[in-house]
Amino acid sequence: MASDSGSNMDREMILADFQACTGIDNIAEAIALLELNNWDLVAAINGVIPQENGILQSNFTSEATQAGGFGPNSSPVVPPSSSPSSSSSSSASAFCPVIPSRPVVERQPRMLNFRVEYRDRNVEVVLEESSTVGDIKQILETELQIPVSKMQLKGWKTGDVTDSTVLRSLHLPKNNSLYVLTPDIVPTASTSQTSALQESLNQNFLLIISHREAQRDYSLNFPGSKTIQEVKRNIYDLTNIPVRHQQWEGWPTTATDDSMTLAAAGISYPCHHLIVCRRSSPTNTREQSEECTDVHMVSDSEGDDFEDASEFGVDEAEMFGMGTSSCRKSPMMPENAESEGDALLQFTAEFSTRYGDCHPVFFIGSLEAAFQEAFYGKARDRKLLAIYLHHDESVLTNVFCSQMLCAESIVSYLSQNFITWAWDVTKEANRARLLTMCTRHFGSVVAQTIRTYKTDQFPLFLIVMGKRASNEVLNVIQGNTTVDELMMRLMGAMEIFTAQQQEDIRDEDEREAREMVKREQDEAYRLSLEADRKKREAQEREVAEQVRLEQIRKEQEEEREAIRLSLEQALPPEPEEESSEPISKLRIRTPSGEFLERRFLGSCKLQVLFDFVASKGYPFEEFKLLTTFPRRNVTQLDPSWTLVEAKLFPQETLFLEAKE
Repeated sequence: MASDSGSNMDREMILADFQACTGIDNIAEAIALLELNNWDLVAAINGVIPQENGILQSNFTSEATQAGGFGPNSSPVVPPSSSPSSSSSSSASAFCPVIPSRPVVERQPRMLNFRVEYRDRNVEVVLEESSTVGDIKQILETELQIPVSKMQLKGWKTGDVTDSTVLRSLHLPKNNSLYVLTPDIVPTASTSQTSALQESLNQNFLLIISHREAQRDYSLNFPGSKTIQEVKRNIYDLTNIPVRHQQWEGWPTTATDDSMTLAAAGISYPCHHLIVCRRSSPTNTREQSEECTDVHMVSDSEGDDFEDASEFGVDEAEMFGMGTSSCRKSPMMPENAESEGDALLQFTAEFSTRYGDCHPVFFIGSLEAAFQEAFYGKARDRKLLAIYLHHDESVLTNVFCSQMLCAESIVSYLSQNFITWAWDVTKEANRARLLTMCTRHFGSVVAQTIRTYKTDQFPLFLIVMGKRASNEVLNVIQGNTTVDELMMRLMGAMEIFTAQQQEDIRDEDEREAREMVKREQDEAYRLSLEADRKKREAQEREVAEQVRLEQIRKEQEEEREAIRLSLEQALPPEPEEESSEPISKLRIRTPSGEFLERRFLGSCKLQVLFDFVASKGYPFEEFKLLTTFPRRNVTQLDPSWTLVEAKLFPQETLFLEAKE
């Protein structure tokens, strides 16, 4: 219970500080805003009070920034309040800024202007940026007498949105142009012309634009809802001719205002030819006045979106010797570039135009790709990452770029030891895009810290080192520095990085040595398995061959035995000794030393003798039958001879000999 009571007391003090800082008297609204930010006082105040009002002070003092960096797990240093009443309060009250001579700050919400077109009508709507898209539709329902359910609100630069989308999340300029579509409502006869214009808003127009100086044609498709000003901005991205310097031929006489849509301008459908070239430099006051008038026409149509505009008089670039006679300078980076690489290509080109070719080599690609290049190679090849954040509206920018960032010593040191990535935060959309990237790669603390820096504290130089677990911001260098101090900060970061790099190199070498030993062991094991496999296969082949030969031998023996038996059965019977016919008695010596004895009729053919010998296992094809003296080869005689004719009568001793 005591813990709950203490927590309630802390929230009461946070609520009191929040109401004192923001001027919100409605307690329910204040509690809702605090709960939305998990009772984080600084985050709640930043969400209510726009930073351009300069009310909320930075969470980091310059001394703390210069003394050391901050990582993704570090906490911002909050300057203590000098108010006597807050000295006795808890630490949460220290976040409330001190505003001399005005104890209560009046809330100043940012107002947005919307010009909504519907058929032949234009409706002006003014709302706070905390309102939703549905609030605009409610107002249009009253003005146009169209139900919200049948109303489609188009013209958002960020694509389709829902009725619950908060306008602040769209990062809109002050002045905006929208149009209403009602596909479910059938137009009356009196509005047929307006309906035709409405249909043409959804048509695609092919603009074939010839760049006279480059002698090149661009074929571009635009919806009818695109304005002439947006076409000129896109041509600037292709030709690098600022809008104020563009001179056009081919626009219809009805296209009198750059805020007109292509559908209302009267261009040819589906294809229209245009010519663009760079306007020659003004030679008299009248031309300068016309050019500046054209610039202000663009400014009026686009509101707070100063992509290419400047005020009359001397701008900041001229104050520091970098100005030109034009009314406004080209932006460093397009506001809604499709890819970060395209945005950085324009940034590098514009940076060279303003400050010369001696500048750091900016990495062309996304922030994630820069991380890969700097941190995720071999330990010996890794580098620090330097993130340069540019802001055109800061009075320090031109001095920092021309005298510090473009100094030869700084450029050389950065090229040897750093991967340098840049971003332009002049436009609110680009600033929000950077904060999203920082939150993803560094965490919310770094993004919140960058958010708290004021315009006159830019440009910023962030030194980032990659670690195993996360990326750490070692140092943040503000624009109010000198070349010597900048070099010292860079060298200090390099000392920290070098120590970490040497440790990473040792770990990597040990890991590679272990992996090499493991690879050698795996290769030896593989070779051993391969040798065992070949030996086993050879043994299996040998056994299979033995089995095959044994099978052949058995088959041959069986065949030989069958032949022997058949010969034995076909032999004539052995005659008796007392036979009346002449008898020849033969004695045959085998190679093993045994003797075969048998009686034959003298009239028997030699073939009968040969069959007898074969029936005993000595086939005619393998053995020869020889007489002792004189030595004769009986097997060479005619098998049809009788024993008497072969002189094997009345008795004879023979011997068997294997043929060669």
